[in-house]
Amino acid sequence: MSIGSVMDQQGAGGPDPEERGRRRRGLRALAYGLIGLLVLVLLAAAGIVLVTQHLGSQVGRYPSVFAPIDPSSRPSDSAGQTFLLMGTDTRSPDPTTGTDAAPDAVFGSQRSDVIMVATIAGDGQSASVVSIPRDSWVDIPGHGRNKINAAYAFGGPPLLIQTVEQLSRVHVDHFAVIDFAGFAQMTDAVGGIDVSVGQQSERDGVVVPAGEQHLNGEQALVYVRDRENLPGGDFDRVKRQQAALRAFVQKALSSGTLSSPTSAYALVDTVTRHVGVDDSLTTTGMAQLAFGMRDLRNSAISFLTVPSTGTGTEGDQSVVYLDDTAGRDLWFAVNTDAVPEYVAAHPQEQLSDTPR
Repeated sequence: MSIGSVMDQQGAGGPDPEERGRRRRGLRALAYGLIGLLVLVLLAAAGIVLVTQHLGSQVGRYPSVFAPIDPSSRPSDSAGQTFLLMGTDTRSPDPTTGTDAAPDAVFGSQRSDVIMVATIAGDGQSASVVSIPRDSWVDIPGHGRNKINAAYAFGGPPLLIQTVEQLSRVHVDHFAVIDFAGFAQMTDAVGGIDVSVGQQSERDGVVVPAGEQHLNGEQALVYVRDRENLPGGDFDRVKRQQAALRAFVQKALSSGTLSSPTSAYALVDTVTRHVGVDDSLTTTGMAQLAFGMRDLRNSAISFLTVPSTGTGTEGDQSVVYLDDTAGRDLWFAVNTDAVPEYVAAHPQEQLSDTPR
């Protein structure tokens, strides 16, 4: 029954015809307004879906990275979400074994320059990023002991995941890769990052002075790549990588970038064009993960490095020896969402405000 017919059936004692006409026009206007609002909501929802699909389609996908791994050899899954983050100096599809790759490396692969285990607690209120020095001397399944970054060259993502899971006993849910050039563009997308530089670095004419600095993408790239000029070598570079990541997250969370649709789109657009993930992480899954982290504060993210006992040589290789006992305590904390308590008991292991 139409709005008009309902009005026409009112008793003779009701409002006069002029009043009924005004009411009919008011009800029609309300109905049309509600229909218009519904259409706008549907159009907005469709736009969000299209934008999400577009951004998701830009993400590089690594197929079947978990398929070759024997499920019985893997650690038990936990309530949180754990990512194995790998950084390289190239995402080129061309063969990039390079001079540093192992002689029996898989054709077209390369060693990883950055290895981080990032875990989001089950309640979404805390997170941790644990760096594993690329020269860590570990057991690589099927290949004996070698530097951990050789695992990627030997067997790609599956073998690196196996190696990290065997070392940490932490279940890896997803695998992600970013190259250094991508990080530079991501830095520019948030308007630069603020870091406290412990020691000046210079590369290809780009200078990063010591002190409090606001770095653009090009400068950030120099900052995270340097190790030759740092007293601690690769140990200091690992800390710089963490400091840059911390500054990037802080800028994205605190500068209003994520609250502005235009800025948020520009950032996500840049990130999705420079990050590759395993194909089990769907676009919907990425959106759900981001939504679940909406209340995560930057101060609730702990940045740590796997404890080590020092460096040495194996053959002609310079390697890092990990502290198995201390490492077990750290990984247990990661597995049980107890990293904040671990940091409180081991404050010296947390990333400092001014790494070299």
